[in-house]
Amino acid sequence: MTSGRGGPAHPPRQSRRKRGGSGEPPRETCLTPPSFAGYPFYDTLRAELEAAGYRTPTPIQARAIGPALEGKDLIGTAQTGTGKTAAFALPIIHRLHRKLELGALVLAPTRELAKQIVGVFNDLGSGVGIRVAQIVGGMPVEGDWKALSSWPNVVVATPGRLIDHLEQGSVGLSEIEMFVIDEADRMHDMGFIPQIRRIIAALPAERQTMMFTATMPPDVERIVRRNMRDPVKIQVGPASRPVEQTEQRLYYLEETEKTRLLQTLLRKETGRVLVFVKTKRGVDRLARRVHGRHLRVTRLHGDRLQTDRDESMAGFREGRYRVLIATDIAARGIDVADIEHVINYDFPHSPEDYIHRIGRTARLTAPGRATSFVTPHDRRHVAAVEHLIDSKLPLTPAPGTRAGSRHHGSRKSGSHTPGRGSPKGKAGPAAGGNGGTAEKAPRKRRRRRRRRR
Repeated sequence: MTSGRGGPAHPPRQSRRKRGGSGEPPRETCLTPPSFAGYPFYDTLRAELEAAGYRTPTPIQARAIGPALEGKDLIGTAQTGTGKTAAFALPIIHRLHRKLELGALVLAPTRELAKQIVGVFNDLGSGVGIRVAQIVGGMPVEGDWKALSSWPNVVVATPGRLIDHLEQGSVGLSEIEMFVIDEADRMHDMGFIPQIRRIIAALPAERQTMMFTATMPPDVERIVRRNMRDPVKIQVGPASRPVEQTEQRLYYLEETEKTRLLQTLLRKETGRVLVFVKTKRGVDRLARRVHGRHLRVTRLHGDRLQTDRDESMAGFREGRYRVLIATDIAARGIDVADIEHVINYDFPHSPEDYIHRIGRTARLTAPGRATSFVTPHDRRHVAAVEHLIDSKLPLTPAPGTRAGSRHHGSRKSGSHTPGRGSPKGKAGPAAGGNGGTAEKAPRKRRRRRRRRR
């Protein structure tokens, strides 16, 4: 069978070495075709690419699609918003063209991300005849039966729900040719590594394994490399760095000043804004505070019903809601174009989460802004992010707050900036006390001396 370009429809199976390889570092690849026309895709897939508006591969797509089409194992590291999903979806769609049996398994850490991946497969593969089954936790299991009875070519699943089906014998993975782990670092953070090991044990030894992620902790790379053969390593852009088009601002303020500053920022915005909050209750509470007649706000977290979460995402994507307040569950699953501003209402405790959160703006080549609120307790987390990205972040006192007022006054009087220079135990500006106390203390001492005289 040949493709529309005359190339082989499926690459010949390569001889497989023992998984884990020789321990040598993964090989780099530099394949960068200037357009999708450089790949041996079927004519029907080319037409789907044109209809979907795909013209030029992003850097991760340009470097990953070639090795993936050749059947090579690979580790793709790129920043969020660079087109990683299409980088593995296109080779899978091409290689499973006109096949009836299940041939590919894609693991995702969250329901939102799984739904996003299914959407890409449907957009690019439905006209080619690709059938996709989504198996995720938190949804009625009856939907799984219906999806699996459609003879899918591709299964997109979260690890926990897939394990349930493996134990029940309702899913077999013996025919899987291509296995993808998406957002592997998030899988690690969420404790899915034991489930992934069980899933890998159910896969055939003769397979292609691809891993795509935004950051690459060493322990994750070691775990995956044990189950890959001589993987090609692709890194696009500096590792663990935010997208260059993102304008970052960090405001120093007190915990009680955050809501007022958020309301001030939102009043100035005209486009989509994504606000990250630490807890589910915090999301609900903040949404009630900022929602108003002229500001349509929706919320997203794990305790909401899936139908409500879908409605929130659809409304945010379509513009019915201009502000989405969410927990970190959304950081890896939201794929909404033209998010102009990401606001970290609660600064993330994990530096990798900071990268992923602000990666929701500045998608592909579009510019974007990220604003983070930093309280005195967050300073160490800011230092962790700076260490990860090997760069200083622009931390300034927030305008219209006590920290901002003290900073403005210090420029006039030459006093200390917030957090520096206050004597230990004094309630001066740096300690967050009354700004006039430090100035009154010397006067009191002088009066006592006069009385003694």
